Amino acid sequence: MSFRYLVVLASAALLVGCGVEQTAGPVQYDSKSIDAQGAEAVHVALKMGAGELRVNDGATAFARADFAFNVPSWKPVVSYTKSGDRGNLTIEQPKSGNARFGNTKYTWELQLNNKIPLDLEVHFGAGQARLDLGSLDLRGVEVHMGVGQVDLDLRGKLKHSYNVTLNGGVGQATVRLPSDAGVYAEASGGIGTIKVSGLQKRGDHWESESYETAANRMRIQAHGGIGEIRIVAD
Repeated sequence: MSFRYLVVLASAALLVGCGVEQTAGPVQYDSKSIDAQGAEAVHVALKMGAGELRVNDGATAFARADFAFNVPSWKPVVSYTKSGDRGNLTIEQPKSGNARFGNTKYTWELQLNNKIPLDLEVHFGAGQARLDLGSLDLRGVEVHMGVGQVDLDLRGKLKHSYNVTLNGGVGQATVRLPSDAGVYAEASGGIGTIKVSGLQKRGDHWESESYETAANRMRIQAHGGIGEIRIVAD
């Protein structure tokens, strides 16, 4: 059984699954602007079942989200709360039945403010995700990948030390790192391959040349699934 066939089969299972089948209709659009309400730091949680996800900077408020979908019951649910000086933003796909495989459009485009410290948690079921995060004021990144392709771009100047966790699924995940940053990377595989370039092998992990002397450091833990994880420092 080929790897491509495994990806297609797993994607179909996620999209059709069991439950009430729903027919896709005309594409609908929705936008949300989220204000931090004075929060000094924000936790962002994104929970998408299947579709296309893009995250980058550029928001004038804390966040701006643009959605396109053609299954009405999949309209994303956006929630923001604030407790003390910390905010919590959650965007999730409703759990409301299943659409016919191959006939759906589901796209999230999220812009985040690069002045407000944040940590990002992503749960991504199936499809493609492009996360351009290097210009954000990151305090932590956690990505749980299902089926498909994830491109996590962390190239940019580190404003703080922080940890990155990537749990691979079925497909390909690429982590892009700045070549001049202090990086410590650990990677362990499931059924598949893990490729690391631009870092020096040190026993059971990899380091950048500047890791020991860097003021701010990035520590990465990548856990493979079925497929390929690439860690590239350039």
